[in-house]
Amino acid sequence: MSDIQGLPAVAATRPAEAPGRRRPLNPSLLIGGTIVAAIVLLALVSYVWTPWPPMRVLPTEPYQTPNAEHWLGTDKLRRDVFTQILVGARTTLFVGLVAVGVAAVVGVPLGILAAMTPGWLGQLVMRTNDVLLAFPALLLAIMFAALYGGSTRVAMIAIGIATIPAFARITRSGALSVMASEYVVAARAAGRSPLGIAWRHVLPNVAGLVIVQASVSFAIAILAEAALAYLGLGTPTGQASWGRMLFEAQTTLRAAPHLALIPGGAIALSVLGFNLFGDGLRDWLDPKLEGR
Repeated sequence: MSDIQGLPAVAATRPAEAPGRRRPLNPSLLIGGTIVAAIVLLALVSYVWTPWPPMRVLPTEPYQTPNAEHWLGTDKLRRDVFTQILVGARTTLFVGLVAVGVAAVVGVPLGILAAMTPGWLGQLVMRTNDVLLAFPALLLAIMFAALYGGSTRVAMIAIGIATIPAFARITRSGALSVMASEYVVAARAAGRSPLGIAWRHVLPNVAGLVIVQASVSFAIAILAEAALAYLGLGTPTGQASWGRMLFEAQTTLRAAPHLALIPGGAIALSVLGFNLFGDGLRDWLDPKLEGR
């Protein structure tokens, strides 16, 4: 009786638990997020305002350096460079979104399927994934461009297909650890279907890994699209693209080096921003890395 009567007293004297504090955002996430937000802002602004029409030949001198009228100068065809940077950000984000979307829509279900079917079907999925992984994104995009012609659509699909193995592998890795957990074992014992387990338990627990992989793959897609446009196999002439700007500026490096430095710097900054964002997001979402 004394023990039972003492329980309320112990509970009454127990100090209240301090509310959980949110982990602070790390520098990589802040810097990367700021760069990504700036690129998104440029793309959104280009839909409602540009200083000049993107492909319009202006009645002015070519190779102008940055000035009050043309903030980043003009190219050899007397087009405004700042306008092309704005519209090129739209092309860059569009290519990244479609390529990453294709890779995630196909790769995530394949990864979950390979984790939940450890037999011959899972092995077949992963061995096919390994074969596809042997082809770099740029090489696969060049093959697609040679077969179907160079265009932004072909570049997006090729980059997306080449990125599927990364999503499948990272999803399978996370799904295997989820499948070994006690609540999945309990769900199986309760008679829940494999599709229900995948939707209710596996997919929410691997979502963080998929988001981080998406940010990293976004940077790869930007770089691949710029390389294809530089080689003349991506965004065609007549559409603004940072890679296309580099391609057109390679013959004027001595006369106007800023025409290559500006789009090259935009590509490098965007790739850096998405990589930092993905790295910071991984550290922030993973509780094991807290305090490091």
